Amino acid sequence: MDVEALAGKIRSFEGVSRKRPIADIAAIFESVSDMYGDCVVDFGDDAAAIDIGGGDVILFAADGIWGRLIEKSPWWAGFTSVLANVNDIVAMGGKPLAMVDVVSSSRCEDFAEIFSGMAEGVKKFGVPVVGGHTHPEGTASLSVAIIGIAKKDELIRSDTASPGDVVIFAADMDGRTGPNSPYSFESLSFKDPATIRKMYEAPQQIAKQRLATAGKDISNPGVIGTLGMLIETSRVGAAVDLTKIPLPDVDVSFERWLLMHPGTGFVLTAQPKNASECIRILKSGGIEAAVVGEIKKERTLDIFAGKNTATVFDFEEEGITGICKK
Repeated sequence: MDVEALAGKIRSFEGVSRKRPIADIAAIFESVSDMYGDCVVDFGDDAAAIDIGGGDVILFAADGIWGRLIEKSPWWAGFTSVLANVNDIVAMGGKPLAMVDVVSSSRCEDFAEIFSGMAEGVKKFGVPVVGGHTHPEGTASLSVAIIGIAKKDELIRSDTASPGDVVIFAADMDGRTGPNSPYSFESLSFKDPATIRKMYEAPQQIAKQRLATAGKDISNPGVIGTLGMLIETSRVGAAVDLTKIPLPDVDVSFERWLLMHPGTGFVLTAQPKNASECIRILKSGGIEAAVVGEIKKERTLDIFAGKNTATVFDFEEEGITGICKK
């Protein structure tokens, strides 16, 4: 395994590079930061958390679907828009409540396909679409926002990893590559709702028992890139043993797997004493999980296989999102 070459491919991967404008966007809102008094979590996490009292927070998140995916399969774009938003809430230990959408297209058939895919997502996850807005003109686009609820002291945040924690990679391995993107691992459309909902209860159980120190939904940057965003926000580093990362039983290269967006996947950190219980809960829900590394003080993300080591990101020199909370 050429670890140095692999590090370079992860660093230059489009799923990583497209996250870089986030810091500039967040900086614009610094001028109105005094308005964020009840906001427990904002930029840099899977969802924002607003304190509503009584120990509860409202979770807000939104995702836009890549235009190229809408062009290739409007139905799948609709389904994915539900999946991505549900993942953002569940990754933080929350319960998803409802979604709204904004959809644009000059083709009536796009609307029918997109909304049919979203309806299937509602059926699978049990989270309703309760309204939105349509633009019957222009280039096809789709954005969805979601609201959820969680206990303030049970949140799984992205900015709370600490040196000494272990890194856990978790994903639903019962799936297939594609079919609409070479970097997509599809594992949910063929599962029944009861199976899916049981799977998504696992992160909520981990949150309820306060077993994780930090966590994040694996998204377009892939497993290593997503871990990179987590540790960047937490102002720590990590070392990952590539030989410990579980692989699905499908025809996909290891390099491609590291860059893929699993339908259901999470990166978690935990104190070593809680790692086995985290993994037990995830596996009981149907999610494969393993300890693949550890959090360290030095702000680099290093990958290794045997004696071969490479640095993917040095956060003293460069960033992914540029957002650091501690």
